[in-house]
Amino acid sequence: MPQITIDGKAYTYEGEGRLLEFALTSGVEIPYFCYHPAMSTPTNCRMCLVNVGFPMKDRATGEVLKDEQGNPKIGWGRKPATACNQPLAPDMYVETGRVSPVIKKAQEGVLEFLLINHPLDCPICDQAGECPLQIWTYKYGPEGSRFELHKVHKPKEIDLGPNVKLDAERCINCTRCTRFTEEISGTNQLSIHSRGVTNFPATAPGKTFDDPYSMNVIDLCPVGALTSRDFRFKARVWEMNYTPTICTGCSNGCNVDVWVRDNEVLRHTPRENPAVNQYWMCDEGRLDYPRFNEGRVSGVKLKTDLPVSFEEGMQQAATLLGQHRGKTLFLGSAYASVESNHALKVLATALGANTVHYATHTQTGWGDMFLRKDDRTPNAAGCELVGLKAATPAQIEAEVASGNYTLVYMLEDTPLANQLSGHFGKLPFIVHATNYFAGHEHAAVVLPAATHLEGHGVYLNTKQVPQLALQALQIRRMTPEMWMSLPKSRLDAGGVPIDNWRSPEHITDCLPSWLLVSKLALELDVDFIHTDHSTVFQAIKTAYAPLANLKVPKRARKEAFKMSQFEFALP
Repeated sequence: MPQITIDGKAYTYEGEGRLLEFALTSGVEIPYFCYHPAMSTPTNCRMCLVNVGFPMKDRATGEVLKDEQGNPKIGWGRKPATACNQPLAPDMYVETGRVSPVIKKAQEGVLEFLLINHPLDCPICDQAGECPLQIWTYKYGPEGSRFELHKVHKPKEIDLGPNVKLDAERCINCTRCTRFTEEISGTNQLSIHSRGVTNFPATAPGKTFDDPYSMNVIDLCPVGALTSRDFRFKARVWEMNYTPTICTGCSNGCNVDVWVRDNEVLRHTPRENPAVNQYWMCDEGRLDYPRFNEGRVSGVKLKTDLPVSFEEGMQQAATLLGQHRGKTLFLGSAYASVESNHALKVLATALGANTVHYATHTQTGWGDMFLRKDDRTPNAAGCELVGLKAATPAQIEAEVASGNYTLVYMLEDTPLANQLSGHFGKLPFIVHATNYFAGHEHAAVVLPAATHLEGHGVYLNTKQVPQLALQALQIRRMTPEMWMSLPKSRLDAGGVPIDNWRSPEHITDCLPSWLLVSKLALELDVDFIHTDHSTVFQAIKTAYAPLANLKVPKRARKEAFKMSQFEFALP
């Protein structure tokens, strides 16, 4: 295989490629601003400068010339090259700013020029803490600025559209945002306005930046020029935990990081997965998080919205299931995990049900040719894998009204619950619910179900790709396994008294649906007893071949989590 040498270390490569991309994947740090692996390479910022050279050869013999130490003599280029568009070539030698004083000085100069007109907004900038300009200036920039004149001023706090706000003074003209609308979303809604030091990204006069993927430019922006109108001034990134999970807004299942402070979800950001969503997600998926914080069912509720203990509620549900054995309509959910639908299928079969349905939720026209899908459920493929039968909400409503059943048992499907609420007074309903729905007070038993952020769960997207959603939020009935898996990126993330945000009312009293079913199975002597996710996860891997190789990622820890002496009791 061909070989290149970077800072004295040899690397081999295959095929064709560009130097910056190869260096980054090989663990060699080269700073950059305008480069992005999914878009064109304009070489705007000049930050990724390197020296590039090749071994010198004798013109007559073709042999490589060597110095006194026996090393090949390198013929370096006349000036630094940009690594982002430098093709890989056999026997190429590269020097970065770590070994070359020339490159180090050049990168300092690039940063000094970028900062000449950049405002000193870091203390109030939303990008602080995750800003490439901050990071590269700290690592590669000059110690100070020699610029003592008045800075160029540009428009500030511009609403480009419903979701994105622009501070033009911070822009460094990397053109990532404009290239995104040209090359990725295809809307061409952003372009560079004006010239020279006065230019900045803008929409055409009278136009609004309402691209359904507009908020991706916030992630692309390497400074704080483009910020989220929704997240603006809510929190600093170092105040939050973040957890890798998936978006459940449609059947694409985009990979995301969910950001949490004080057990409240504050934002979603996309996470790279070339097979599912590349680097992007839609705006609607980003702004879908309030349902995890608001309108949550906390604790078991009986008819007339009567709160009861978990034990009493489970006994009431088990009694109803026992009384209506063989006459219960079981409804799974394409919003629930494979584990929960599998648990329901086992319970339904044991109680004499031949078929378990799930409701389809298709919004024709919402999808596009990119990431958004008309199927607004995250796990219809998972329901099919488990063996549930698809039906439209209208067909299910007809089944409920048919008179063939005396009890309905529903897994967590809020849109279907809203549609069927008119039947709650005619039939007893047992409903697993994450959020309150119309007519919930008429249900016989409402069991508080955890969202996909409050427990591990497997989901199959529209391409049949199995994905695991990881727990990001604390619940009141935490098991030792849950405590071990909960993200702890802040030292005070466990909610101990030194935490600045410690609100017990933000912690929901709920359980994952598969665990609720397991508790009912114990009451009804059904053979489905699982008290931790690892055992139910192994059960579905054994039962369904497409999940056989799926693994729960292990979180890196220095030591096992231990409940401190400051553990607080929840009411």
